[in-house]
Amino acid sequence: MEAGAGAYYAAAPHQGAMPGFGGAVDEQQAAGVGILLQISMLVLSFVLGHLLRRRKFYYLPEASASLLIGMIVGGFANISNTQKSTRRWFNFREDFFLLFLLPPIIFQSGFNLAPKPFFSNFGAIITFAILGTFIASIVTGLLVYLAGLIFIIYRLPLVECMMFGALVSATDPVTVLSIFQELGTDVNLYALVFGESVLNDAVAISLYRTMASMRTSSSGQNIFLVILRFLENFVGSMSSGVGVGLISALLFKYAELGVENLHNLESCLFVLFPYFSYMLAEGLGLSGIVSILFTGIVMKRYTFYNLSEDSQRFTARFFHLLSSLAEAFIFIYMGFDIAMERQSWSHIGFIFFSIVFILVARAANVFSCAYILNLARPPHSQIPREYQLALWYSGLRGAMAFALALQSVHDLPDGHGETIFTATTSIVVLTVLLIGGSTGTMLEALQVVGDSNCYRHPYEKNNHYVSPYMAI
Repeated sequence: MEAGAGAYYAAAPHQGAMPGFGGAVDEQQAAGVGILLQISMLVLSFVLGHLLRRRKFYYLPEASASLLIGMIVGGFANISNTQKSTRRWFNFREDFFLLFLLPPIIFQSGFNLAPKPFFSNFGAIITFAILGTFIASIVTGLLVYLAGLIFIIYRLPLVECMMFGALVSATDPVTVLSIFQELGTDVNLYALVFGESVLNDAVAISLYRTMASMRTSSSGQNIFLVILRFLENFVGSMSSGVGVGLISALLFKYAELGVENLHNLESCLFVLFPYFSYMLAEGLGLSGIVSILFTGIVMKRYTFYNLSEDSQRFTARFFHLLSSLAEAFIFIYMGFDIAMERQSWSHIGFIFFSIVFILVARAANVFSCAYILNLARPPHSQIPREYQLALWYSGLRGAMAFALALQSVHDLPDGHGETIFTATTSIVVLTVLLIGGSTGTMLEALQVVGDSNCYRHPYEKNNHYVSPYMAI
């Protein structure tokens, strides 16, 4: 039998088939170990977050706990020389983050958004998100450049300083907003922080890409053309998102999908529309973040109530589940990659002063925009000083800044990208852990804490069926 088998394999035309098959098995085993480790960290993150929330321990929010879990496990993996094939499953990929992890979080944010405070503060949100982010980006970039000129920190070219200013202007207050919900802050403050953070990501990405294109372009670009192009992008993205949302509302209103045997089809179509909106905008060169946000707002207002009772309950729970998993996974994913990635610690001064500069730039952003807005607002709707301080404090950095910094490693030569990446990593870790952990104390000190039940998810308050005739 053995001789026959040996003769068979000796006569086989592809003699490398067995070694190749063995390599595939090893790769599959490494994938299994990597995915098992990710699932284990997710389970630990949710259990730990639940215990901390039950005990009202706000000094370590869920996002901070997830980041720490990823960093600790990543540190052990680094020390123990884990196989490269297993490590590869934890490499932070910007495209995976932007195309798969971010969309459910943004859609859920728009879907659960209270529309009245959001749109009543829409002018202020746009001001903070566009003008404010532009101010923060320019101030950070100029301070880093000037500090380099006088040899306080490592010197970078002006356009690279502006790229750094753009990427660290992307705020990600997942941690802060979760505590806002737990403690029940004023709806207007929540709307300002949330709206600015979501739209600010799109602005930061656009500014970063514009600065990167200016760096590689031989001819300079007119600043007014850059602003005009951004406004076209924003309006186009918003229109795309609203259009997809309205199409979905008309489909569910007139297609009669709510009959008993079509509930599965109804839910499947509802789940696909947000991703369609995001990918359509990205395919057209627009902002998928802005598009899916407005799709979420429109679908909640007009499409959701055209669903059957079972589909309403399922889709509400499904998107909440999906966004919770994505948020936890992002911070674990980021923490593991921070521990595994090679950092450039040769420019400690650059890291220290960058942290100081982003605090100054955030203050210039918030207080200047609030001053302009208060000039145009009547006395009863002014943005009070307490809200301005809360806005300034809430500007922690997260996955978006990390993803853009990782992109800069590929975009910038001579180790400049590595320096920017290490500085951004330090900023992300410090702001998530320190600012996230002290947010509860800050809110109580500013006396902006209200009803703790005001931000529960709609399906947690009641599961009453809303007739389709109440929609559209």
